[in-house]
Amino acid sequence: MEQLNLAAQREADQLAADPERYRVAVHRIGGARVIDCGIAVPGGLEAGLALARIGLGGLATVTLQANPLTELADLAGLAVQVVSDHPVRACLASQYAGRAISVDRYFAMGSGPMRAIWGNEKIYDDIGGRESAPVAVGVLETRKLPTEAVIAHIAAALQRPPEALTLAVAPTASLAGTVQVVARCLETALHKLHELHFDLSGIVSGAGIAPLVPPAADDLAGIGRTNDAILYAGQVTLLVRTDDSLLTSVGPRVPSSASAAYGQPFVEVFRQAGGDFYRIDPLLFSPATVTFANLASGRVHAFGRPAPDVLRRSLAMTATAGA
Repeated sequence: MEQLNLAAQREADQLAADPERYRVAVHRIGGARVIDCGIAVPGGLEAGLALARIGLGGLATVTLQANPLTELADLAGLAVQVVSDHPVRACLASQYAGRAISVDRYFAMGSGPMRAIWGNEKIYDDIGGRESAPVAVGVLETRKLPTEAVIAHIAAALQRPPEALTLAVAPTASLAGTVQVVARCLETALHKLHELHFDLSGIVSGAGIAPLVPPAADDLAGIGRTNDAILYAGQVTLLVRTDDSLLTSVGPRVPSSASAAYGQPFVEVFRQAGGDFYRIDPLLFSPATVTFANLASGRVHAFGRPAPDVLRRSLAMTATAGA
């Protein structure tokens, strides 16, 4: 199968080839190609979909659909859907934001297939997926464009020349940034299963959908809204081949409702944790509902429940005063 970075490079090439259509800007910084999808430019829905596809290493279809939760149609009429026949590779080897980029005062959450070139996260020992590609492609969730020092840092870590590096960048509180974060619904379910030591080799295909909430006025509010869209309204279906007894055992622990922190808008949970993500119960980060369709037995196992009322509270809390 084609390397993740080469597939993502094609997605990035398409985005960069038509900046007016996608409302993006293409820069050369320190030799690297940097595609601004929402910092100094408007970006948009299509830029967000492209950003998500890049993050998924070109191994998923990302589309906008009608929101399946009709209770939220007045607040979020659209939803972001991700479908993949290679979900573990697309989501965990590529899309998962497993690399923090911190250089001087610059900070970004790094994701995308460039992580598979680094390959030093423990998760690759479990899922495989490390690669050595001639190009490196990543997604940065940040409010600022990377500096030349940041580019040099990333290129050195990847052991690639800066000219081989492509970074697509957007803040959380932007339209493209909101789309690409909500598009992580499927990834959260897979990461939760990995944390629960479920054998991911039995996962055949997967799909996830979560409401496209309106972009927030600032990034903290954006983090709250996008997380809550997944935690309280995200729906994931996994096609698997495994024993039904394993599904009935692990299933109740997969949805976000398995966490003691469930039931509060994410901004409240974040404040209670003192602004430290690592103090938040890791069992919280998962979609509201997870359904397993077992191809080995023909049985379906569904777990969790949506909580649209909590998402409504989240959107109200993070709305701009007086707007």
